[in-house]
Amino acid sequence: MVHCKHPVLLVSLAVLLTSLTACANSPAAKNIEQSLAADPRLKDSPLTIGAQEVRNSQQPQTPQPTVQLPSDFPKDIPLYPSATLQEVTPSSNENSNVSTRWLSSDPSNLIANYYLQQFQANNWQIVKSPTDEPGSSFEARRNDMQLKVSIQPKTVTNPAPNQPQTSTEILISYSPLSTQTAQVNPTPSPQTPNTQTTEANPTPTPQINNDAAVGQPGDRSFVGPVQSQTATQPSDTSDNKNATAATTTSQEFSDLNKVPQGFRQYVQDLAALGVLTVESNVTKSNGSTTNQFDPAKVVTRRQFARWLVAANNAMHANDAAKQIRVASESSQPTFRDVPKTDPDFPAIQGLAEAGLIPSSLSGDSTAVLFQPDAPLLREQLILWKVPLDTRQALPSANLEAVKQTWGFQDAGKIDPKALRAVLADFQNGEKSNIRRVFGYTTLFQPKKPLTRAEAAAALWYFGTQSEGISAPEALKLARPQS
Repeated sequence: MVHCKHPVLLVSLAVLLTSLTACANSPAAKNIEQSLAADPRLKDSPLTIGAQEVRNSQQPQTPQPTVQLPSDFPKDIPLYPSATLQEVTPSSNENSNVSTRWLSSDPSNLIANYYLQQFQANNWQIVKSPTDEPGSSFEARRNDMQLKVSIQPKTVTNPAPNQPQTSTEILISYSPLSTQTAQVNPTPSPQTPNTQTTEANPTPTPQINNDAAVGQPGDRSFVGPVQSQTATQPSDTSDNKNATAATTTSQEFSDLNKVPQGFRQYVQDLAALGVLTVESNVTKSNGSTTNQFDPAKVVTRRQFARWLVAANNAMHANDAAKQIRVASESSQPTFRDVPKTDPDFPAIQGLAEAGLIPSSLSGDSTAVLFQPDAPLLREQLILWKVPLDTRQALPSANLEAVKQTWGFQDAGKIDPKALRAVLADFQNGEKSNIRRVFGYTTLFQPKKPLTRAEAAAALWYFGTQSEGISAPEALKLARPQS
């Protein structure tokens, strides 16, 4: 029975083949032929479809063009180690600046702190420091170059896997200072200093940096009294009989290597001005005398009072109206613990008579003791120093105003007497003492003692954002008179 079926199948196949042969030229046959034909793409690529996908995935991607720094990019410009170069905009006829754009996943405050340390460590003159406002930036000068570094936090819209949600954009642009500006100081003549002291335009600012380039306080090799001219300064200021005993005689400290890098330039410049008078140390082995600044040592109230008067009068050596008059022998002591025989009586009494420190003369009946050997606190630094910066009445202030401006978590611990000075210091922007001395902080720690290095940072600049004078500028004004 099974054998009977085979002839039937054979007959059926024969009929089917005959039918297909008979209609080979019909449209239906052509459709069937096309549907059964091989994919023409396989003629060029003998791989299967699955293998084709694997091959495509294994093919090397077209390399993205790598952005390179210009060959003449200055090597002394600090570059943040964890930043990637994104774009370079060369200079043009319309714009002499060369701009570079970088991206980093690190937070902006960390990057800003890096650049601040680099500028201070490598003798850049910081013309402008960034503030908390968006769009602020560093502006610095060195030798014949002007540099601007803008640090801006950015939000990543489409982050890749394991990529941070935020990034920081760093814009670095630099340009050479004008030829005329760069050539003013290389060969100073006796007449050049006089034009610097009388001009009221911003042209002298770059010249300060040029002085630093020729071995002055901004130079890496500078450690103190390199100018013999400074020793002759007392003869120039002898007309001011009320000047302090600490005149602009250069000092040299043997432990500058112990000063934190961020504060070293402040100490060097003020030492050149003769402001930071300290006790000399006698070495027992050979009997030699050395000056130790002891930067980490707490500064006492008497010591800071002496430095404050000396720094203010040195900065304003040519402006008697801005100097502090030290007390004479005929002055009656204001504080019970600072008699006339005290070596710092002239400075401390002079500050009290000028109303710059709380005393009975200023209406504070409780301030009968000065406590000269007690540590100077942070809040006292601001209370004493800010009036010499603003040269005007301090603004009204309350605890809430200080919290909203500075954002200090411990604002409630600040002495009410110091609140007005703290608020006025905030209005001074990047020139504020708190920013220069303590950097970015949300804790003021008003009762914390001040170190000698921090005191030097505070005394390095007197004035406001728009008008003031720094120690290097005071040195420059002092040198021509020699």
